[in-house]
Amino acid sequence: MSGSELEGSHQDSPAPTAGSKPPTIADVARAAEVSPSTVSRALNREHRFYRSPSAARIRDIATEIGYAPNPVAANLRRRQTNTLGVLVPRLTDTVMAMLYEEIASASLKRGYHTLVATTHDDPDRERENGDVLLQRRVDGLVLTTARTDGGFSQDLVDKGIPHVLALRTYGDSSAAVGDDRLGGYLATRHLIDLGHRRIALIAGPSYASSALGRRAGYEEALREAGLPVDETLIIPSSFSMESGEDAGQHLLGLASRPTAVFAVNDNTAIGFLAAVQRAGLRVPEDLSIVGYNDIPLASRLAVPLTTVRVPFDAIAATAVDQLIDLIAGVPASTRTFAPTLIPRRTTVRAT
Repeated sequence: MSGSELEGSHQDSPAPTAGSKPPTIADVARAAEVSPSTVSRALNREHRFYRSPSAARIRDIATEIGYAPNPVAANLRRRQTNTLGVLVPRLTDTVMAMLYEEIASASLKRGYHTLVATTHDDPDRERENGDVLLQRRVDGLVLTTARTDGGFSQDLVDKGIPHVLALRTYGDSSAAVGDDRLGGYLATRHLIDLGHRRIALIAGPSYASSALGRRAGYEEALREAGLPVDETLIIPSSFSMESGEDAGQHLLGLASRPTAVFAVNDNTAIGFLAAVQRAGLRVPEDLSIVGYNDIPLASRLAVPLTTVRVPFDAIAATAVDQLIDLIAGVPASTRTFAPTLIPRRTTVRAT
C-alpha cells in the first residue's frame, strides 16, 4: 500500500461516545482512506507491513477513533496463538537457561509468549516433545537442539513448519548463531601468544555444530602457528562439568601433560578445574585454561576464568525476529554473531 493512500483527513471520525457501538476495522479503514485488509496488515505484528511508517500512521488513527482490536478473535481467524515453542537440551545448563530467558524476553517484546520443553540431547525425546509443543498449537519453534545428523529439525523442514535454530546449525534451516570457528581460534591463539605449544582441547560432542566449529578454530590456530594437531590431546566430551572433570583426569594422567587447555564451554572448563585441584595442581601456575560462553559464574570463581563471550541477547532477539518473519511468510536468512575473548586470571605466559 503506497503512502499516498494514507493522506486523507480523518477529522470527521469522532471517538465513540458512551453507549455507541465500538469502532470496527471498517471504521478505521474509512478514517484512514485505505482498505480494511490494509488495516488488518497494519495491526498484524507478524506482517512485514506492520513495521512501515504507513502502518504506524494507521495504528495512530485507530487509537484516535477508539478502535480496540480483539486479539483472541484475530488469532482465531488466523489460527494463531501468539505462542512460540522453544526446545533446549536442559534448563540445568546455565547457557541454555540464559538463552531461554533471552528468547522469552525478546518474544514478549514482540507480543508473543513462550513454552519450553527439554530434550536432554536425545533425538527421540526431541521429536516427542517437539510434537507436543506443536499439538499445543505454538505458531513456530526455536530449536537450540539441532544435531549434525538432522533429526527433528529435518522433519520440520520436510513438513514446512516455521522454525529457526539458535546456537547450533543444520542444513538449510535459518539460524542465529555465534561464530564458533572464530571463537575457537581466538581462544587457542590467546594461548599460543602466551607461549604455550602443547595445548589440549576438551572438544564437546560431535553431534553439535557449535562444538565442531570451535574445534575447527582450534585446529586453524595451531596450524597457523606451525604447531601439530595432536589427536591424543583432543578429548571428546559432553557439555557437562562431569565430562570436563573426566577429560581433566585423562589429560593430567598423560606422560607429557599439556601446559594449556581450551574447553569448548565453561561447564567443562569448571569440571577441568576440579580435576586440577584434585590432582594437587594449580591454575594458572601449572596449567592455563580457556572456557567458552562467559556464564556469570566464570568471573566469580576463586580464579576468574578466561573465556570467550557469546552475545546471547543478540542471538535470541534475532532468532525470535526470524521466526516471526517465517510465520508471516517472510524468508529469513542465517545470522552469525562474533564472539569476544575475555582474558582473566586462568591464563598466563608459559614458563
